[in-house]
Amino acid sequence: MNAPENRLGEDVAWNLSSLTDTVDVAEGVSSLFDAADAKVEVLQTVRGSLASLSPERFASVMTDVAEILALVSRASGRAELEYVTDIADEKRGALMASARERSTRIGTKMLFIDLEWAAMSDEQAEVMISDSALDFCKHHLTVLRANRPHLLSEPEERVLAEKSVTGTAAWTRLFEEQLSAVQVVIGTEDPMPLDAALSRFQSPVESVREEAAHAITAALAPGLRTRAYIYNTLLADKSTDDRMRTYATWVSSRNLANQASDAAVQALVDAVTARNDIPQRWYKLKASLLGLDQLKYWDRNAMLKIEPKGGSGAGEEASVSAAESDLVEWNEAKAIVLDAYESFSPELGAATKQFFDNPWIDAPVRASKQGGAFCAPTVPGMNPFLLLNYSGTRQEVLTLAHEMGHGIHFLLSGQNQSIFEYSMPLTVAETASVFGETVTFGRLLDAETDPYKRLSLLAGNVDGQIATVFRQVAMWRFEDLCHRQRRNEGEMSVEAIGSNWLKTQNELFGGTVDTTGYESWWSYIPHFVHVPGYVYAYAFGQLLALSVYQRYLETGPSFVPNYIELLKAGGSRSPEGLASMVNCDLRDPSFWAAGLDLVDRTLIAAEEAAAIVRSL
Repeated sequence: MNAPENRLGEDVAWNLSSLTDTVDVAEGVSSLFDAADAKVEVLQTVRGSLASLSPERFASVMTDVAEILALVSRASGRAELEYVTDIADEKRGALMASARERSTRIGTKMLFIDLEWAAMSDEQAEVMISDSALDFCKHHLTVLRANRPHLLSEPEERVLAEKSVTGTAAWTRLFEEQLSAVQVVIGTEDPMPLDAALSRFQSPVESVREEAAHAITAALAPGLRTRAYIYNTLLADKSTDDRMRTYATWVSSRNLANQASDAAVQALVDAVTARNDIPQRWYKLKASLLGLDQLKYWDRNAMLKIEPKGGSGAGEEASVSAAESDLVEWNEAKAIVLDAYESFSPELGAATKQFFDNPWIDAPVRASKQGGAFCAPTVPGMNPFLLLNYSGTRQEVLTLAHEMGHGIHFLLSGQNQSIFEYSMPLTVAETASVFGETVTFGRLLDAETDPYKRLSLLAGNVDGQIATVFRQVAMWRFEDLCHRQRRNEGEMSVEAIGSNWLKTQNELFGGTVDTTGYESWWSYIPHFVHVPGYVYAYAFGQLLALSVYQRYLETGPSFVPNYIELLKAGGSRSPEGLASMVNCDLRDPSFWAAGLDLVDRTLIAAEEAAAIVRSL
């Protein structure tokens, strides 16, 4: 039994001291930046001469760059991770801002590396890349060459990089602080953070969900115009940047960074949108399970626990009702996730245990802590860190499994790849996390024989699939409308942005969800501000991971070594190359349809489970 004070992981906090070399955080961050600054000054001696270097000497330069990047990553990581655990702390905010400024200055001093590399002839570049001395950064250098048409002169690049600190980075920070200041007042309760209020949508009680929705709308209202202005400004800034760099569309730069073509991304969006019948079928069934004629937007995430009316005795009339999911305490969540990863692979189980045995996770909900969950990579040879806001729901057990997948991916990549190829393109970055979450879900489902509880599990899984694939694509389509409208028509009003939001949401729902009063809810989603165009990568990664999981089911234990090699490969190959390691072909037009069929199959299983329950 857990200690009462640690039922929800209240004592589970990360220790970031391994990132810096001194006890004092600010001193440690500054010391790492000082070391990076010194190395950057030495690096300037090769400015203007890269084209004349031998492959071996160029490899030595890239090794120096790697050391600088590692120092900067450790310093920036310490400052950023200290900040997200207490956004209201002005000292942490100042340290984070200083870290961003110093990181930018160091980056601008190294711009010449990328620019001189891009300026080399194809023949000379091929000589360099073909030399084994540069194997540790070969894919990185190949990807950089793809950016050649969009690079500016070094003075222009320096100006853009320096101004970004007081431009996009400053506006993004303002958005973060605006959002962290949102306090929701529900009834006579004390004000609560937005994430805590959003968690009320999992309640089985309709009035609780509705009250939370109205309170959130009221809490979003005071800063709505400011957030709309921030968003307008960032849209305009991106338009200017894209025009200067001659990108064909607003999302082309994101696609290039993801190593995906504009056509491939549009094919994904079109394929998912064409199957909006899947979420629409689910929302009709879910309304029925909740005893509603139609879902309201606050009903979509209601957690279902399906139980027989009056008990589970044979012959009793069965009904379907929603109830609070049982609390899953932290130690139980740990055991479930560890068992799932160990059942798939002892090697991955051992990696999972490292996260639980070491202070690499920050689990509890705290005031002023950033909401949501994420995995923060560090540098090769050091561990990543996981941030959660764990409150004990079954969904958060799966969130733990999801973020653990990211953590294991970076842990294994960092043991095998250089810092240049440590991180993965966003299009494949979700592969390990979704795979791990799916394995965990499979273990939970296999262990459950009660038909009512099985339906509850399937319902939660379908909710998650729809949120990750269909909702993310709908949000990307909202971004698409806003970016194009801002470029073609100028600054958008709050009402115009809200209209775009409702249009794309209603196309997803197809009349199965009432969105009255939902028009301001775009304004709390940070992805639109932090990484424009990013959200489709969730759908990409989800469908890829589901297809990979299906390969595992078809192949059995012989699949495991190839999958682990994929994780160890990190970002050293293109998405197509990584997928080919587990016999998936992203160029196959039927690829997306196959992934969507897997989602459909889960929905069919939920529909069949609902029919069984109703027959009992």
